[in-house]
This record gives sequence, C-alpha cells and structure tokens, in this order.
Amino acid sequence: MSHIRCHIMVCTGTGCTSSESPKIIDALEKELRKAGMDQEVRVVKTGCFGLCAIGPIVMIFPEGACYSRVTVDDVPEIVNEHIVKGRIVQRLLHMEGEEGDTVTSLTETQFYKHQYRIALRNCGVINPESIDEYIGANGYMALERILTEQTPPQEIIDCLKKSGLRGRGGAGFSTGMKWQFTYDAPSEDGVKYVACNADEGDPGAFMDRSVLEGDPFSVIEAMTIAGYAVGAHQGYIYIRAEYPIAVKRLEIAIGQAREYGLLGDNILGSGFAFDLELRLGAGAFVCGEETALMTSIEGHRGEPRPRPPFPAVKGLFGKPTLLNNVETYANITWILNNGWEKFAAIGTEKSKGTKVFALGGKITNTGLVEVPMGTTLRTIIEDIGGGIPNGKKFKAAQTGGPSGGCIPASLIDTPIDYDSLTAIGSMMGSGGLIVMDEDNCMVDIAKFFLEFCVDESCGKCSPCRIGTKRLYDLLTKITEGKGTLEDLDTIEELCYHLKASALCALGQSAPNPVLSTLKYFREEYVAHVVEKRCPAGVCRALLHYEIDSAKCRGCTLCARNCPVNAITGVLKGAHVIDQDKCIKCGLCQSNCRFDAIVRK
Repeated sequence: MSHIRCHIMVCTGTGCTSSESPKIIDALEKELRKAGMDQEVRVVKTGCFGLCAIGPIVMIFPEGACYSRVTVDDVPEIVNEHIVKGRIVQRLLHMEGEEGDTVTSLTETQFYKHQYRIALRNCGVINPESIDEYIGANGYMALERILTEQTPPQEIIDCLKKSGLRGRGGAGFSTGMKWQFTYDAPSEDGVKYVACNADEGDPGAFMDRSVLEGDPFSVIEAMTIAGYAVGAHQGYIYIRAEYPIAVKRLEIAIGQAREYGLLGDNILGSGFAFDLELRLGAGAFVCGEETALMTSIEGHRGEPRPRPPFPAVKGLFGKPTLLNNVETYANITWILNNGWEKFAAIGTEKSKGTKVFALGGKITNTGLVEVPMGTTLRTIIEDIGGGIPNGKKFKAAQTGGPSGGCIPASLIDTPIDYDSLTAIGSMMGSGGLIVMDEDNCMVDIAKFFLEFCVDESCGKCSPCRIGTKRLYDLLTKITEGKGTLEDLDTIEELCYHLKASALCALGQSAPNPVLSTLKYFREEYVAHVVEKRCPAGVCRALLHYEIDSAKCRGCTLCARNCPVNAITGVLKGAHVIDQDKCIKCGLCQSNCRFDAIVRK
C-alpha cells in the first residue's frame, strides 16, 4: 500500500451536501488521477465541521488549511497549487473579522477558540461510513473493556451518576439515575429495551442530525453499552425520515457493526447479545416526547401517555425502557474512556460537561457549536458567533425551540446552563439557539412559535388542542391591531392554565415564548394594542407608508408598480399614498430610487 502523505477532508453534512460537496469530491478525485497523485493523496468525506456559514469546507492535512465556500471550479487550482506545488491557495482561505483577515486553520478562528468538543469530537475528523476510522479514534475501546473485563453494570451506572451528565434532550434529568431506574425495574420475562430519540423537530435545530451524519458509531456503541448496563438486548433508534443522510449512515454503521461482531449475538465472544433497529418518524413534533415516541415505535399514532408509569418502569411494549437522545449517548463513551472526573470538571456545579447548540438566525457565524456549560450568551453571540451582521443591534436570543423562552439583550451575560436559563424563564431544550436583532418583532416571534405548536399538537388533550389555538388567535388579533389591554391579561392567564393542565411537555411548554416575551418585551405588546404600531415594522396590518414630498422626484416608478393604484401624483411632482387603498405590500419602497418612501 502506498504511503498517504496528504488527506483532503470534505464536509458531507446536509448543509455542505446541499452546496454540492459530493461533486467537489468527485472533481478532486478526478484531478488527482490526472496529476498521478491519487495513490498518495486520500480524499475523505467527513461530517460537519461546525462553521456552516462558510461551507462547503475543504480541509487539507497535514497543513490544516481550511478552504471555505469551495466550488467545483476551484478544484483544479487546489490540486495544482496546494497538492502538486505545495502552495496554499490564499484566496480560498477562510476570512474572519471586519477587515477580512485570512486564517489558515479552523483552530485559529474565534469560532473554535471557546469550544470544547466532546459530543462532536469525531465530526469533521473521521469518515462516518468507516468503522475502521471510528476504531482508530478510540472507538469501541469502552465496549471492549467492559465486556472483556465483565465490568459490573452498577459500576457503569455509578460512573455516569458521578459524572453529572444530564439528559441533553430538554428536561435535563440525571442520565445515571435514568439508567439506574431502568436497571432496577423488574421485568417478568427479563425483556427490557434501549431507545434513542433522534426525532429532532425544533425549528432551527440540527445538533442530533449532525452527530448522526458525522459520528453514528458513537451512538451505536453507547446504546450497546446501555443495553449491557440495564439488561436489554434490543434497541431502537427513532429518527425522522427528513434526515436521509443520517438514516443512510446509520444503516451503514449498523451493518458494519454487525459484520465486525459488535452488534448481534455473542458480541466480542462475551456471550452478551444486543442489536439495533431503525424506526423512521413521519415528522410529527409531538413524537419527540418520550411516551409519544414509544407509542409510534409500537406502530400506533404518536400520542403521549400519562405518566406515571414512567418509561423506565413501563415503556416500549409495556417493558422497562431506557430512552436518551442522540447527544446524551454521544457523551457516554467519552466519559467511560476519560473518566467521570474529567467530565465533571467541565461546566458548572449543577450542569456538567458541554452542550451543543445550533446557532442560527441574525448571526454572522451560523453553525454548530459545543461549549462548556456556564459559557455566557455574550461569548456565544459575540465571540463564537461573530456578532450581529449589517451593524444591527442584538435584541434577543431564543433557546429551547418552541418550548423555550426569549432572552433579552439586558441578560446577555447569563451563563448557559440548566438552572440559569430556567431562572429567567427560558430552558436549555435540545439546543437550538436563534438570535434576533432589532428588526424582529417579539409579538410576531411569539405568534410564530405558537402557530408551530398549534400545527404540531396531537389533539389528544383539550388544554393543548384548544388552549394553544386560543392563544394563537389572541396573538393574531394583537398583530392585526385589534387587540386590547384586557387581551394581554387573558393571554397571561391562559398561559398558566395551559402549563398546569396539558398532558405532555408540548402543551405544558408551549406558553414559554409568550410568557417570556410578555415579561421582557411588554412595551412592544402595549405598542401594538394602544398605539396600533409595530415598533419593529414587521406586522403588516400595522405598517404605514408615507412619501416624503421633499425627497420625491415625481419619477412615477412607485405609482407604476403599485398593484392597487394607491399612489397618485403628476410627473416630476410629489406623490401621495391613499392609506385606505394601500395594502402595505412594500413594493413602492423597494422600487423608490430616492429613499423618499418611509415605513412607519
């Protein structure tokens, strides 16, 4: 076998794949063959590097050069200059900062300097479709040690308890205690199950998807260990069908694990048997709730069940079931390989380890970040995220998806951990972090998340089925300029009723975005109700367009483009807008060349 002197790593996560990174791989392999270097240079498809804003990303080692926004047309230059001549292509290097300074390696960027990658440790590092590469990155070391040394299950569970790992799916329950409850739960026929929640449905969230696309074996190994620890021999991964790349890589990984004797009967000659199956979800957000997820796996309509009994006692098919989400499992083998002490030393007193966030919205560096618990929101937004683009001001950040709350700019120094977020009316959730600037209307944001919950409610319980719709209707009334101050009191009262009476977490947490925006941005609600004005200029029914007669040149372009003929005036004379006819479409403003039309 020829000596490999250079590795070209190309991201093939969903984001970069949509930007044609597979075609870049094909072009690289073709150019390398033309140059006669295909035997000494290896092209490796990887998972997500994290900095999605600059994709497609190509990394070349051993130099570590990071090329951003690469296209197929750039490939010949990369091969001829970098690979053949050894000269880095400066124009393709990632540029950072307002002055556009180039950085050779991703590790030099502000985006990476504050990160600590545990769950994402192999993403962008190995080929996710190669079990050999996973093994080469200490993969299956924990499982091999546990099975060959016949480690007592209680010892594994105690290790997780002492590590302080809490569930990364939203509620933040102790992972070790959940394993303990499942281990202790009696089963008449000895049957127990292990399940993985990969039904990531929060708007703007893609953490679990990226882990499964970049490092599926870490989840499979962790679930196998979980089976050994709690006494289960069958596992299920419930993943949404909208994640085709993740599904494909899980199928490949499960097949390779079986081929290597790391799934199935008599794993590593230990006598322990464990196998995995995939179950595809149909996109119902409520199936992210654990009991609804299990009901769906069983082949029924995904609806939540009352608790207790909890899944650890009576879960899948009525048997004790351990259920964790993707990111939780992705931490397990790292803890077992490195020791609970090292994990517990990261983070805060009650929130140990790291947390992965999908950083999106009005932010310069969109992408995946993994930071120690307790990192402030300011560090994530200003340092890692690169701040708000276009000179706009930071207004709020929404964490926890539709179940979370909005954090105002005044609380930007809040540490991101379970207790701190709960204290200010938000929550960790699964890890979506949406950044908003001064152009976002907080009433409209609350309405957006309520609309999502209305659409995704399974309708089983009347508080959620009726309550979320009633809340949405009241918010719509306010954004249309028809609300009253009494409506604000009604909304608040209804929120608390819904939180107290809904059957599952979807309904119980649906009011969170409304309550947090009412608490921190009440003046915006009042402006909508009293002044019939949207301060951010978002709610169309409350918009008002006027023509500044001093700036108007009478070019008639606005009048010619108005779809309802609401603008009148003579050539080279000032024009006016008939407010009764105006439908607030904004075409007049977008067509005006003299900035004469003002939106109020």
